[in-house]
Amino acid sequence: MIQHYNDLSKIAITAAQVAGSIIGKSMSSNIKVEHKIAGDTYASQVVTEIDIKCDAIIREYLEPSCNEWGIALLTEEKEDDGSRFMKDFFWCVDPMDGTLAFINGDPGFAVSIALVAQNGTPQIGVVYDPSTDNTYSAIRGQGAFKNSALWQIKKANDHLSYVTDKKLKDDKRSDELQLIIRGHMDRLGISEFKEISGGGSVLNAIRVIENGPACMIKMPKKERGGGCIWDYAATSCIYQELGLKATDYYGNPLDLNPAHGPFMNEKGAYFSNLTF
Repeated sequence: MIQHYNDLSKIAITAAQVAGSIIGKSMSSNIKVEHKIAGDTYASQVVTEIDIKCDAIIREYLEPSCNEWGIALLTEEKEDDGSRFMKDFFWCVDPMDGTLAFINGDPGFAVSIALVAQNGTPQIGVVYDPSTDNTYSAIRGQGAFKNSALWQIKKANDHLSYVTDKKLKDDKRSDELQLIIRGHMDRLGISEFKEISGGGSVLNAIRVIENGPACMIKMPKKERGGGCIWDYAATSCIYQELGLKATDYYGNPLDLNPAHGPFMNEKGAYFSNLTF
């Protein structure tokens, strides 16, 4: 399988870009919003016809590789059939992460495709941002790329960026989060932090990389929500290749193939770009 990683990455990049072009063309349209049985949060329950259409298109690109190389397929818009436990690798797809941002006409949504090993480690990660036409990708052991060029991250700001879907003032655990943020500021010798809010987890993780020093924190919680495998799989591969931290809230490696289901709320997530 490893010898085919480059070919598989090209397939995933093409699939993400084609799906992203559909999203881009639909940004100014009146979109029908539906609801699905999912997590306990509104963000995890909302779905549009564009999500469904992009899911179908991505599957068309990925399914031949599933048949040829025995890869399982997990997507947000289809029921988890458990095949990810029976194959050595599985595709993990979010056809449009950040659906709420898309519905509201705000940037913050992206296409995410990853190849994950059965042991829960990311092997390939692809993210396409329709709002900027940027493609981010990584292959395990081969580095991370932005628009096909090796990605060299740089310090962007003299303040700390806190990247979040929900504004800090609206978070029930705002006090805890602010303690963590202040701790980072003290260690970095920074006197100010600014909030970047409103995006989905996938593009927010990219924003952390591009707005360093920065972090994204998902606190552990009992309610289903706060991220699924497909919210973290692609970006965790990119972080891995950039040498950045993408862990659960407690600092442990993300398990991207959990036995209890796709939701990862119980352990939270922590993505940071604090290497400066």
